[in-house]
Amino acid sequence: MAFQRYAVYHTPQGALGRFGADWLGWDLESGQPTTPPDIDGLPAPWDDITGTPRKYGFHATVKPPFRLADGWTEIDLLTAFTTHCDLAAPITLDGLELAQLGRFLALVPTGDTHALNALAADTVRDLDAFRAPLTDADLARRRASGLTPEQDALLLQWGYPYVMDQFRCHYTLSGKLPKAQAGQLRAALDPVVTPLVPQPFTLDTLSLCGEDAEGRFHLVHRATLSG
Repeated sequence: MAFQRYAVYHTPQGALGRFGADWLGWDLESGQPTTPPDIDGLPAPWDDITGTPRKYGFHATVKPPFRLADGWTEIDLLTAFTTHCDLAAPITLDGLELAQLGRFLALVPTGDTHALNALAADTVRDLDAFRAPLTDADLARRRASGLTPEQDALLLQWGYPYVMDQFRCHYTLSGKLPKAQAGQLRAALDPVVTPLVPQPFTLDTLSLCGEDAEGRFHLVHRATLSG
């Protein structure tokens, strides 16, 4: 399959990964739609809640989506990605907790995240040679949301404003909702998803993923962090 963009994600496996794929309605590992679980108390139709994050699948972004630069192939990127993972060490977090981030819901790490933030920064840096420069339209679209001077500098250097010091790991579970609905959704999801999170939570793989022509992401290769 030909992909229009690539990204490096962490894609949980096990019970949490299965729930995330079913909840969002897209399994990026199999490349197939899924059937959502029956959860009481949703504040809006399921499709409205999950429609925006569905195409990305259940994941935390480590290196944001990018177009492949001229002169590179997917094999080149895959080789560099696996080498990067061979040298990177696995990370253990205290766990994940369900949080309301403004108008959307996500699972976020608990405890010390310094090692995780360093891994994300190294991944962005080590694979940046494969990223095609942003177009003027890309820059305008990102700047339309309102960026700080630091975020704009990161956008120009790394192709995305929320990397390095601005990186905040999160596993998205909804699109933007009215704040009251986001609170109601948190109450409905918390008793379902929280028991599925391993304590502690080990991040020992990264996933290279590709975006198809319809905007849906697929797993290209999951690599173990072996450093």
